[in-house]
Amino acid sequence: MNKISGLVITYNEAKHIRACLESLWQVCDEIIVIDSLSSDDTVAIATELGAKVYSQAFLGYGPQKNYGVDHCQHAWVLSLDADERLEADAISDIKALDLTNSPYDTYAFRRKNLFHDKWIRCTSWYPDHVRRLFNREKVRFSHAQCHEKVESTAHTALKSHIRHYSYTNYHDMLHKLNKYSTQYALDNATNQRRVSVWSPSLHGLGAFLKNYLLKGGIGCGFDGFTISLLNALGSYLKYAKLLEIQRYKGVQS
Repeated sequence: MNKISGLVITYNEAKHIRACLESLWQVCDEIIVIDSLSSDDTVAIATELGAKVYSQAFLGYGPQKNYGVDHCQHAWVLSLDADERLEADAISDIKALDLTNSPYDTYAFRRKNLFHDKWIRCTSWYPDHVRRLFNREKVRFSHAQCHEKVESTAHTALKSHIRHYSYTNYHDMLHKLNKYSTQYALDNATNQRRVSVWSPSLHGLGAFLKNYLLKGGIGCGFDGFTISLLNALGSYLKYAKLLEIQRYKGVQS
C-alpha cells in the first residue's frame, strides 16, 4: 500500500487551507505544513485537521518546499499549494498507482485554473501540467525563489486534475504578476543570464500570440483576451526588470 506524505507551504491561507488539507487526507498518511509566520487562523485550522505544522520564515518557494520535504516521513511526497485541491479523478489515480514499483520518480497532473470561479480552458492556463507527486529520495524542488518545480528526468503526466483557485480578480493577478516578474529577474541576474534591449518586446509579443492564437484565448471572449494580454505583460516585465538589473544594478518591486 502506498505511503504518502502531503506537503503544503502557507502564509495567511485561512481561506483555502481547510479544503486543501481535506483533499490531501484522501490519499496521504501524514500532512506537513510549513507556515511562514501567518497572522490569521491558518495554523489553527491546519492543526485542527491533524497536520504537523512547522514555522519557518519564508526562504523563497523552492527552498521553503525543500525545507518541508526534509520533514516528510515517507519517500513519496504529494505537494499542493494552499489554493489547490485534488479533484476526484486525481484521488482515484493516486490510489491506483503502485508507487513501490514505479518506473517514474515524479507524476504531473493537469491543473484547472479558476478565475472568477470559472474554469479557464484556454491560453496557457489549460492543460497546465504541474509536477506534484514525487519520490523525495530521488528528486527535489529547484532552488528558484519563484516558479520552482520538481527537477526530474523520469516523470510522466496523468490525465487527472488539480483544481486551482489562482487569482481573485485582475487586481490580484497584476499584483502577483509584478511580484513574480521581480523574482524572476533577481533569480536570473544571480545566474548571470544576459538579455538584449529587444528581449522584453519579443518575449512579450511572443507570449501574447502564443496565448491568444495558439492556445485558444481568442475563443474565450473577454477573459481570454485579458489573460493573454496580462501573460504578455508578465513576460515583458520579467525581461525588462532583468535588463534593468544588468544596466542599473537594481530593480523596483
